[in-house]
Amino acid sequence: QVRLDESGGGLVQPGNSLRLSCAALSGTTFGDYTVAWFRQAPGNEYEFLGSIKWSGGGTSYANSVKGRFSISRDRPMSAVILQMNNLQPEDTAVYLCGAGRPTQSTIQDARAYYYWGSGTQVIVSS
Repeated sequence: QVRLDESGGGLVQPGNSLRLSCAALSGTTFGDYTVAWFRQAPGNEYEFLGSIKWSGGGTSYANSVKGRFSISRDRPMSAVILQMNNLQPEDTAVYLCGAGRPTQSTIQDARAYYYWGSGTQVIVSS
């Protein structure tokens, strides 16, 4: 089991960057889980952004954010980082991280992730 906590959200102007963190809370570990970032805009379903295998570091990205968003591990902090560049108003959403053991075919499916944080709000506006 792992308990997750997202942080780093806030208000940012279009074109700027933001760095989100998904930390495994004290006493828990990512272990062999895959950790993914999703976002949910009002009225929309969860949208997969990208994922990373904690043990091996392999990453996967949604085509919609490839080249603009990147995911990495911060091992000392037991955290997964989502670096978001050139943010636009359409990136406004609640950003959530999940941990699970998806297959290659389910890696973009939120139902494949067992554990979730409560999310962090990102607002992109001038």
